[in-house]
Amino acid sequence: MLLNEDQVALRDVARRFAREKLKPRYQAREAEPGFDRGLMKEMGALGLIGADLPEEYGGLGLSGVTSGVITEEMAYGDFNVSYLQLLGSLMGAIIHRNASPDLARFWNTRLVAGEAIVGLGLTEPRGGSDAANLQLRARRDGDHFVLSGEKTSITFSDQCDAMVLFARTGAADAGARGISAFLVPMDLPGIQRTRFKDVGSKIIGRGSVFFDDVRIPAGNMMGAEGKGFTQVMQGFDFSRILIALQCIGAAQASIDETWAYVQERQAMGAPLVQYQGVSFPIVEFETLIAACRELCYHALALRDAGQPHTAEAAMVKWMGPKTAFDAIHQCLLTFGHYGWSMDLPHQQRLRDVMGLEIGDGTAQVMKLIVARERAGRMAVQYAAENKR
Repeated sequence: MLLNEDQVALRDVARRFAREKLKPRYQAREAEPGFDRGLMKEMGALGLIGADLPEEYGGLGLSGVTSGVITEEMAYGDFNVSYLQLLGSLMGAIIHRNASPDLARFWNTRLVAGEAIVGLGLTEPRGGSDAANLQLRARRDGDHFVLSGEKTSITFSDQCDAMVLFARTGAADAGARGISAFLVPMDLPGIQRTRFKDVGSKIIGRGSVFFDDVRIPAGNMMGAEGKGFTQVMQGFDFSRILIALQCIGAAQASIDETWAYVQERQAMGAPLVQYQGVSFPIVEFETLIAACRELCYHALALRDAGQPHTAEAAMVKWMGPKTAFDAIHQCLLTFGHYGWSMDLPHQQRLRDVMGLEIGDGTAQVMKLIVARERAGRMAVQYAAENKR
């Protein structure tokens, strides 16, 4: 995809920061207890968080394609740090569209500056991919709502400063109807947080958040009461594309490292790259990653043009993490026993990328979405009817 001059300039800023500042400490950073807040502010000062958000918040008002470019470049250096840019674009846009002007200004200016993390409170213990089956309640009490329940598998669970929380304000059997969204500061009384011991993405963290009669001003509701699910969930096509670009950036880093290695490493009197059994698998994944990248930017271009892109977003959400995982796995194998070492970054990239084969929608859910978009409800109706 061809970039304009402004996009190239911002890409180069992100590339230098990712390769000079982030990449050398990618593995060392995994051992740190949490996200480096100083690093966040440095990213914010460079315009690398929420670049697509309006200038009134300190954003650059740029396109979704530009945000994708930044996300991919950052992930090349550190897969986990790139998530901060993804979350900035996703949560910032949700807050901009749905929160009151004062609330949006307060949180989005801090988010863009790298001074705050806003998490997403959607998943519940009994829900998983059945996101409309929420049990956490928001009960009206005068000018406040009272939140009671649990969210789980929450990214940045113990680090986020605020959370866009989905809660049920309507009847328990109303499904997606009757769900409202709230912007909840995480320092309120009655909130308890845990962190899981995960395989990867350790500086980000994931865990459960418990709400024990937490009072939140009614003005912190986002969108109309009972319509939060349909209004706010519209932003997730965007994040699915950015997730795929995260994975592509990490895979490209491993592929580039592998090309360098097979040119240097000698076997039976010749560089490894001369053996087709070595070079062809790398070529195959170079090709697959390039194809996935182009579909990502095509989907972002559709979004920027105001065109439907739900199917394309779902396509890359299942294809990106899987292809990236397979590519990194092949790179690890190409390094032989040296690859089977914690000294090289391939093993960490494998663990980090694998998480996004699960989070934000599994491959099976994404394929259902594509089938529904292409063939209509008939594509999923039979399965749904026989499930009952």
